[in-house]
Amino acid sequence: MSPTSVPCGTTTNSSYSVSASTAGSFSSPILRFTTEISFYCHTQYEKVEKIGEGTYGVVYKARDRVTNETIALKKIRLEQEDEGVPSTAIREISLLKEMQHGNIVRLQDVVHSEKRLYLVFEYLDLDLKKHMDSCPEFSKDPRLVKMFLYQILRGIAYCHSHRVLHRDLKPQNLLIDRRTNVLKLADFGLARAFGIPVRTFTHEVVTLWYRAPEILLGSRHYSTPVDVWSVGCIFAEMVNQRPLFPGDSEIDELFKIFRVVGTPTEDTWPGVTSLPDFKSAFPKWPSKDLATVVPNLGAAGLDLIGKMLCLDPSKRITARSALEHEYFKDIGFVP
Repeated sequence: MSPTSVPCGTTTNSSYSVSASTAGSFSSPILRFTTEISFYCHTQYEKVEKIGEGTYGVVYKARDRVTNETIALKKIRLEQEDEGVPSTAIREISLLKEMQHGNIVRLQDVVHSEKRLYLVFEYLDLDLKKHMDSCPEFSKDPRLVKMFLYQILRGIAYCHSHRVLHRDLKPQNLLIDRRTNVLKLADFGLARAFGIPVRTFTHEVVTLWYRAPEILLGSRHYSTPVDVWSVGCIFAEMVNQRPLFPGDSEIDELFKIFRVVGTPTEDTWPGVTSLPDFKSAFPKWPSKDLATVVPNLGAAGLDLIGKMLCLDPSKRITARSALEHEYFKDIGFVP
């Protein structure tokens, strides 16, 4: 592919503050928001090659002409391209530039060009799915599984402390620096800015395998526990070398979950029968012993994964508490 430049556009630099009264609410509006927009002809980024098509659009390997740095350039697909970029999306994405953590893929720039939106990220060419697929012996190294899980939780705990949810965590958006084994979370906050489409840019169905039961049951009010559920699924997949709940529809996904952790009741999950998509006719499955589901995990690991895969989100362990779990007591050095 011949190198091409990103066309003229705008970049956004944003600052914001949130009152203490909204700190626990992910649906509360940003109370004060200021944005400075500078207009200039943006020829800084040169596309080198297309490297993938994700949930939100096309991803290119590109070069920063100023620094000569290799970067990842995400061209965001907009549902209503004729209407331009929604101001809410620009605002939400601009906030993500404030997120600075060693386990978060850094958003370096936001380029708003005519009716297009480009996000400039640091470049990493390996993700956890590719790593697991290419290294069948990966699951046989419990230290590596533990180290990756710890880094995932560390990144999530940071984002949750800044009132940012992911909502679509999966091995494909956990990126790895193959030189250092540093793991970084990609696409944090994009779901809030753009929503999660049913299909990707190339019409591939967006996976349900890591989606929390409260979302599958139609809850309109969910928070940080949805990401912890996803991490529990990823944890099991790292150990088993196969997805834990590979459903091919929302109802199939729910039933795969219920067959393992049991069908929820008002006793095990107060309020569940009031969720929009809960049906009293759901089959009543008992919960399984997790030792038969993730047989290669020791007692501490099974305890942690059980707390991550708790059906009731109010009882699910937090990312911060998970980092303090006994499973990590011998973690040693983590990059």
